Amino acid sequence: MSGTPTRVYVARLAGLPVYDPQGDQVGKLRDVVVSLRGTTARLRVLGLVLEVFGRRKVFLPIGRVTSIDTGQVITTGLLNLRRFEQRAGETRVLGELLDRSVLLPGGEATGTVYDVAMEQDRNHDWALVKVALRQRSNRFGRKGQDHILDIGDAAGLIGEEEGQEATNLLATLDTLRPADLADVLHDLSPKRRNEIAAALEDERLADVLEELPEEDQVEILGRLDTERAADVLEEMSPDDAADLIAELPPETAEHLLALMEPDEAEDVRRLLSYEEHTAGGMMTTEPVILAPDATGADALARLRHPELTPSLAAMAYVCRPPLETPTGRFLGVVHVQRLLREPPSTLVSGMADNDIEPLRPTATLPEVARLLAAYNLVASPVTDGGGHLVGVVSVDDVLDHMLPDDWREHGAAPDAAPRTGAQAEVGRGA
Repeated sequence: MSGTPTRVYVARLAGLPVYDPQGDQVGKLRDVVVSLRGTTARLRVLGLVLEVFGRRKVFLPIGRVTSIDTGQVITTGLLNLRRFEQRAGETRVLGELLDRSVLLPGGEATGTVYDVAMEQDRNHDWALVKVALRQRSNRFGRKGQDHILDIGDAAGLIGEEEGQEATNLLATLDTLRPADLADVLHDLSPKRRNEIAAALEDERLADVLEELPEEDQVEILGRLDTERAADVLEEMSPDDAADLIAELPPETAEHLLALMEPDEAEDVRRLLSYEEHTAGGMMTTEPVILAPDATGADALARLRHPELTPSLAAMAYVCRPPLETPTGRFLGVVHVQRLLREPPSTLVSGMADNDIEPLRPTATLPEVARLLAAYNLVASPVTDGGGHLVGVVSVDDVLDHMLPDDWREHGAAPDAAPRTGAQAEVGRGA
């Protein structure tokens, strides 16, 4: 590894691109795996956890890394595409060592780990050698003193710890999309996963929960106090909250619904009344709804909201008041392309398209999929027998129900080829 710095701080590597010898990106660095066997004075680095296409986590042995610096990582280009699984006697630096409480020399004060340094020796082997700590300050609002210790002097770095914090790990994950952060959480131990979830703000946790497998959702929600669990459910989209509540014991579900704001709980209760694999069971109750006298400019302003998914931002729904589901009489939809072609002052009532029959709440999953496919739609309104808009089914709702139950736990198939010139292999290797 000529030209490689002899010492690198791991937290600064999080999210860095990883390249093959031709300069093609093969993934992003998500963690560093070390062995717990041997002396704690020098923990041997086994390899890197990379995120490749399809959000798959794979293991890259450190011997196949030719260069590491704070700007990029270069590999030999040979990748094992089998999903990474942590083995006994191993730990992950970012996922498990950051935020640990370590006893400072002298035994009278503690510090929190905010970074760990790894170093390459003359034999070209890498090991953890230093720990960066921030001493806890007894004075409110004052930042504690920083310390750099040898690994062997950081008492408490290795082993189980109750109540481990999550501040520094979250700082390394701050820029991740909810789906990517969910993937990181899923790969952590239940203890660490719940610590991270507890440290997230309600809105961020709600977004992440929507991307997790159901068993992880139930586990995390069950570890929160009921008041906060209800707050997080309120931040979730009603259809995702309904799917999660449906997995809970009836008494727990009812207690959480009672703690939610009445309007939020009402939407969820209504969704729970429909069969799971129907339009009613899949739909969201919060599309962009406009009165007939709204203008194209009004519609575009609403559709530009950053929290809307692309499928919900593709069209607005024109209805008579009230403008919350279930609405007054549904009049039609206005596609965003039409809004871009017409003068901003044009009323949406004059642009509304109603030539495609809306879905009924009882429409089955195959019926919903056929309608979207037949008319090249990304979403469809759902109306009741009285012609009131009760929700919208989007293509991502359909995919979520058509894919296997465990689709979130798997990236690309194990034998899928990488999208660059990197080679694939079988087996994890050393």
